[in-house]
Amino acid sequence: MESDGLEGFEELLENILESVEEKNIVKALEKTAKKLVRDVKTLPKPRSQTRKAGYTHLLNTATSRAVKNEVEVGWGKYYGPMLERGTRKMPKGAPHYTKVYERNKKIYYTDMQKELFG
Repeated sequence: MESDGLEGFEELLENILESVEEKNIVKALEKTAKKLVRDVKTLPKPRSQTRKAGYTHLLNTATSRAVKNEVEVGWGKYYGPMLERGTRKMPKGAPHYTKVYERNKKIYYTDMQKELFG
């Protein structure tokens, strides 16, 4: 083995370690969470109710935020999680985030890898 090869490998490892710092991971997660929220907001909404005065459709309240070293996605209305997961009276939820995430997870993973490793 040549020393040039080992030096190149060491440099590669250093670059990977720099890009995987916690702040970079949170940054990549935030960008991906914003894409997920954008995708949820573009889901079709019933037109008849969305025109009522004072009515905000649940999909329009989709949001994300960074809390310490984590990124949360969720709803701006209290009943969003109940609709997403269901309740004891509504055992089968109507998931929005889960379906959008499952449909696009390869894209989200690829975007995070590009953000972290260039």
